[in-house]
Amino acid sequence: MKLANVWNHLKTITEHKFFVMKNCFRVGLYRQGLLHDLSKYSPEEFVIGVRYYQGNRSPNAAEREKYGFSKAWLHHKGRNKHHFEYWIDFSINKEEGLTGHEMPVNYVVEMVMDRIAACKVYKGKDYTDKSPLEYYNRESRFIVINPKTRALLEKLLVMLAEKGERKTFAYMRKLLRQKAWTRAGRA
Repeated sequence: MKLANVWNHLKTITEHKFFVMKNCFRVGLYRQGLLHDLSKYSPEEFVIGVRYYQGNRSPNAAEREKYGFSKAWLHHKGRNKHHFEYWIDFSINKEEGLTGHEMPVNYVVEMVMDRIAACKVYKGKDYTDKSPLEYYNRESRFIVINPKTRALLEKLLVMLAEKGERKTFAYMRKLLRQKAWTRAGRA
């Protein structure tokens, strides 16, 4: 294990976490911003991240290429509710099998912030507000995700691509306030 990889991986995941935290704070998700991706610092994820560090993409992709799956990713997605994969379970309709369950809005918003941060970290100066949508479009036909969650995620990514962060984040703040109001039983 290269010592340089330890430092570079630590720097990469901390930069990613900082971007997510900053953007979560901008929409009022303070707790989620602070707690985002803490599992990446656990031995189960950090050691593999160092071992497969490349700097231009997730180390989980390299681990997956070597073994056909990523133990670090399985650990990560099972502990972080901002990943749609966390919400995959068997349907109560036995004939459907695995299905994506609807994600709460606050986790969909955090997922968008996660995608923005990942694109900023890995694309660097080549990042644009279209980057998260382009990344999503490359994988979207393969994912198991609830239709309502998919619709909201796509709406937010398209809004980001077309209107930018300022307007999209303002919309997210409004959406989160509406959901909080409804959860409190006032709507």
